[in-house]
Amino acid sequence: MATKATASNTEITIMEIAKSQIEFCILGTTPLICNRMSEKAHHELLLPKGKKNAAEKASSLKHDPVREFRDSPYRLADGPTLLGILPTAFKKSMMTAALDMPGAKKAQIGRLIYVHGQMLPIYGTPKLFMSIVRSADMNKTPDVRTRALLPEWACKLVVEFPVPLLRQQSIANLLAAAGFTSGVGDWRQEKGSGNYGSFKLVSEDDPDFVRITTEQGRAAQSEAMENPEAFDIETEDLLSWYDVEIKRRGFKVAA
Repeated sequence: MATKATASNTEITIMEIAKSQIEFCILGTTPLICNRMSEKAHHELLLPKGKKNAAEKASSLKHDPVREFRDSPYRLADGPTLLGILPTAFKKSMMTAALDMPGAKKAQIGRLIYVHGQMLPIYGTPKLFMSIVRSADMNKTPDVRTRALLPEWACKLVVEFPVPLLRQQSIANLLAAAGFTSGVGDWRQEKGSGNYGSFKLVSEDDPDFVRITTEQGRAAQSEAMENPEAFDIETEDLLSWYDVEIKRRGFKVAA
């Protein structure tokens, strides 16, 4: 008769994981389009008004470019800058970059790295940017979107990670790859058709990084948000036509 094998007592050994962190200086290589959801959209989600009838549609404005421009960036109550960016934007960018990097997995990178902060100060003077976009409906209806765009931008971020599972050089390589293949913000490199929001890693004494962080902080951003300037000729033409047409039709727009 066969005898039952006795269970052996096997000791489970778990490797000790220590945490390390590294600070990076980020310099934009292509303009950054701010993509915060507008206040109007926030309010509609919180307390929907319902569908408008024909009379309400005729008497209300579909777009207010200046208001949409001011609503598009995240704002900081205090600190060196007025504008901010979510740290998760860089984390997601690194996760996406892991898809194209041998030896890294998107879900694993998401579990193992942490970007410090609730909101990161971002340097750069915003411009008003209007572009034709396609809506997400079945017919891909065209529309005009107005957002704040930073022609040049910079920020600092701190990435925390476990060692020895990850090394500092691996984190630096992944973030550098994220800046090239993914980017941050709207219409970024990750989306395929766009190439906005790309960035590179630089040293703290990089001339462009020093110039942007010195000259394009809270004061410059506050002035630019109060007195918007068009980013390009197409935006300037659209905005000029809108200003004339809005007066001709008798609409009043809040300053």
